[in-house]
Amino acid sequence: MTVRRIEPGDVAAVVGLVRELAEYEESAHEVRLTKEQLSGALFGDSPALFGHVALGPDGAVVGTALWFLNFSTWRGTHGIYLEDLYVQPRHRGTGLGRELLRTLAATCVERGYDRLEWSVLDWNEPSIAFYRAAGAVPMDGWTVFRLTDDALTGFAADRRGTAG
Repeated sequence: MTVRRIEPGDVAAVVGLVRELAEYEESAHEVRLTKEQLSGALFGDSPALFGHVALGPDGAVVGTALWFLNFSTWRGTHGIYLEDLYVQPRHRGTGLGRELLRTLAATCVERGYDRLEWSVLDWNEPSIAFYRAAGAVPMDGWTVFRLTDDALTGFAADRRGTAG
């Protein structure tokens, strides 16, 4: 079982995995990610996205974890926000998903980060069971909010002379 940091040569495979994840989550129509965007985010001058890949027995990329840093003002430390964790269905149950998640937990411990967080769709019972088995707990009482597309643009335009 091999998990390692993502390398430039993995980008095309990871974009494919992101598309597979979106299909699984019934949101393929929302994916706009390109190889160029992902490469820039991971390997540009000021990377703000980080990632790991899981390799199958033949060395092919079969899973990924894409993440970025967040910051807890209450705890006063950074944490990791896991944007995507995905292992291809035929490789599930082999421990690769657990090893990806464990690698991020170890990164938190090594760097003194206090949190590893992510979101999961309410209907995704297999993932919820997987996360609970790892010791994760749902954050009841919190609701994720998001501004995108026209709502984001419209809200940003309505600044009424505020500074910076």
